[in-house]
Amino acid sequence: MEKLKEIEKSIITNYRKQIWAKFVKAIKDYDMIKSGDKIAVCISGGKDSFLLAKCFQELKKHGTDNFEVVFISMNPGYNDKNKNKIVQNSKLLDIPINIFETDIFERVYNITSKPCYLCARMRRGYLYEYAKKLGCNKIALGHHFDDVIETILMGILYAGQYQTMMPKLKSTSHPGMELIRPLYFIREDDIISWEKKNELGFIKCGCKIASNNLNDEKTSKRQETKKLLKMLRKQDATIDLNIFRSSENVNIDTVLEYKKNGKRTNFLEEY
Repeated sequence: MEKLKEIEKSIITNYRKQIWAKFVKAIKDYDMIKSGDKIAVCISGGKDSFLLAKCFQELKKHGTDNFEVVFISMNPGYNDKNKNKIVQNSKLLDIPINIFETDIFERVYNITSKPCYLCARMRRGYLYEYAKKLGCNKIALGHHFDDVIETILMGILYAGQYQTMMPKLKSTSHPGMELIRPLYFIREDDIISWEKKNELGFIKCGCKIASNNLNDEKTSKRQETKKLLKMLRKQDATIDLNIFRSSENVNIDTVLEYKKNGKRTNFLEEY
C-alpha cells in the first residue's frame, strides 16, 4: 500500500511538469473529455498504457470528476508470463481491469504482408466493440509524443505522404465512438524515468511475430526512425518540436495536392 501511494504521488509531484501537466494540457487543448463521457482506458500491459490508467485515476481524484472511466485489457494471445505480469501490475497499481480474450495473434501469425498493420486494426476493432458493450462512448490509448513525431516522419520518408497521429478521432466503423490520446504531449523518456524511479516492470511486447524476428516493414521502419531522430537530436535539440509543429503549420497554398474527406485537390484547380 505504501508503494502504491508513492507511485501515485510521484505523478503529481516528481513528474508534475513532465507528465501530469502535459496530460491535463492535452485533455484541455484538444477538448478530449466532455461531461457525461464514459471512457474505456485500454491497457495493453506496457508502461504507456499503465501510466495512462494511473493518470486517469489521479484526474478523478484531483481534477474533474464529471465522467466515468473503466479499464479494459484485451488479451490478443499473450503467453502465460505476459498475462500474469499484466494481472500482477494491475493489482500492484490498484487498477480494476476488465480482461477479455481474443485470438488475434494466431489469426495474423501466418500473414506475410503487413501483419502488424492488420493486427493493429483488428485490436482497435475489438477494443471499440468491448468498450461499447460496457456502455462507453470513448476509448483512450497510450500513444505519446514520440509516437506522434515518429509517425509524421515515417509517413514522409517511407510512405510518401504527410499525416499525423491525431489527438482524437471519431471511429468510422463504430458510429458514436471516439478515440482519444491523453499522453499526446508526454515524452517517452519521461515515462521510462517514471517507471524506473518507482521500480516498476511492464511487458515490452508480447507479439509472437516480433519475438521470432519476423517484424514487418512498418515495425523495422519505426526502429530506423527512432535511430534517425536520436542522431538528429545531437545536432539540434529542437528537432522533435519542429517536427510536431510542422503538423500545425501546414500551408495549403504551397502544397501540390491535398486530400479532404477522401477527395484529392490539385493546386492547378485553384491556380
